[in-house]
Amino acid sequence: MTDGPTTGPTADRPLNDGRKAGGATAGATADGLTADAAKPFVRSDSARGITTLTLDSPHNRNALSSRLVAELREALAVAGRDDRVRAVLLTHTGTTFCAGADLSEPPSAAGASGLVDLLRSIVELPKPVVARVTGHVRAGGLGLLGACDISAAGRGASFAFTEARLGLAPAVISMPLLPRLDRRAAARYYLTGERFDAAEAARIGLVTLADPEGDADEALAPVLDGLRRGSPQGLAESKRLVTADVLRAFDRDGEALAALSARLFASEEAREGMTSFLERRDPAWVRQTASDAEAIPDATGDEGAAGNAGPAGASR
Repeated sequence: MTDGPTTGPTADRPLNDGRKAGGATAGATADGLTADAAKPFVRSDSARGITTLTLDSPHNRNALSSRLVAELREALAVAGRDDRVRAVLLTHTGTTFCAGADLSEPPSAAGASGLVDLLRSIVELPKPVVARVTGHVRAGGLGLLGACDISAAGRGASFAFTEARLGLAPAVISMPLLPRLDRRAAARYYLTGERFDAAEAARIGLVTLADPEGDADEALAPVLDGLRRGSPQGLAESKRLVTADVLRAFDRDGEALAALSARLFASEEAREGMTSFLERRDPAWVRQTASDAEAIPDATGDEGAAGNAGPAGASR
């Protein structure tokens, strides 16, 4: 899966919970299935006109594995066909909404295309899709927020576009995001990989509602009540109006950006970025920057003084 691997561990550091290198989870159930294989990665519940889809893949922090992507697409399709459903609420278990790509899976063109298809299915669904975020969102996970129609972030939410620090770019996820984000803010956060909070996410257009110290459920209550009052036709046609620009971006750029994402993911530079991330060290280009700084004398002529502050590495 492409577009922004924070690897499915925590927001900023690799996983260390007993998983094997190939992504398998230690331990198995009585029928020989692993604990993760025995339960869905996306849980679905419906009540009072709202279908809640919960990302529940804790072993990799709800990373966009091929399995999670497939299950989420299917769950969305089921909700879309149900005449009783007025809206879909997308939420998560644990402290991470979505950590981005799953680095335990090899990069592939199919993975990039799968992400395009998932994001488009959210945008095209004839029901509003609402995101509830009370945890970390990184890289590809931000694409889910961009594709949703409404989103609320509460206590514990944080955000970062980490791709550039790993030799990648937020390619596929730009289609739902750039039509909605403040362009100057997008340039800053795409390029620097800085973390930002819920209030900033609301300011730049990434989320609709933010209460950094409060409860996302309280913020969403009037929104969900309003959606319950909408007619199926009224909701579908109103959504079509506000998503038209986003769908045009998919029509125009989907194939090219999927190819770009797959190419970057398979590059030598990205391999170094991902390896350094998993090894919890600075990548080669950060070490080179630090080395160059140490070689430049400061104004007093003392060699290496500029290096005393340490390398300006990415937060991992």
